[in-house]
Amino acid sequence: MKAMYCPPVIIRSIFREFHWTTSSGKVLLTFDDGPIPETTGTLLNELDKLNIKCTFFCVGNNVKNNRAIAKEILNAGHTIANHTYNHRKIAFKPVDIQRVEIEQCCKIIEDVTGAAVRYFRPPHGRIDFKLSKVLSEARLQGVLWSLLTLDYKNNLNIVKFTVEKYLKNNSIVVLHDSLKSKDIIIDSIRFIAEEVKKKGFEFGDAEECLK
Repeated sequence: MKAMYCPPVIIRSIFREFHWTTSSGKVLLTFDDGPIPETTGTLLNELDKLNIKCTFFCVGNNVKNNRAIAKEILNAGHTIANHTYNHRKIAFKPVDIQRVEIEQCCKIIEDVTGAAVRYFRPPHGRIDFKLSKVLSEARLQGVLWSLLTLDYKNNLNIVKFTVEKYLKNNSIVVLHDSLKSKDIIIDSIRFIAEEVKKKGFEFGDAEECLK
């Protein structure tokens, strides 16, 4: 059951070049799939209240269609990272497809925000050995996670269970900037913040957590 929330040690040991936990002993909060008008602004407001700096793994096509929101993420002090251009599952696809999805996403993020992209997360966390090589060529660091909250199931009790049971001081936590988790996302963020404080942990940003 733990494997539903925390990737198995054997997988982490095979793909050591990916970040699975933070290197700073702090908790890194991450969001996948945005930006979108329905959720991103609300997330940014809540994160500002809580003084948490996060990493947003953005879909390139969403950045293209929501340029002002993408800039807001950066202006709020968060990090924008690559989550492919079309949110396509690229593991076990030809290298050319992997390159195009990754390069197009980097390009639109850099064109829209002016920020260089340093980090990449594959859709659904699916990886292969070819992808590792493509990321190395693109000078991107692969970032996965140690705690999947399953917030996309839209059930706050599931999020609470995963966080209470598996949150550690070096966790990379995944949430979603999407319609699937829209109804519970603010309560999820607040609960995670409470648990981090209760356990005596701290939040960190990408620069300090992903060295």
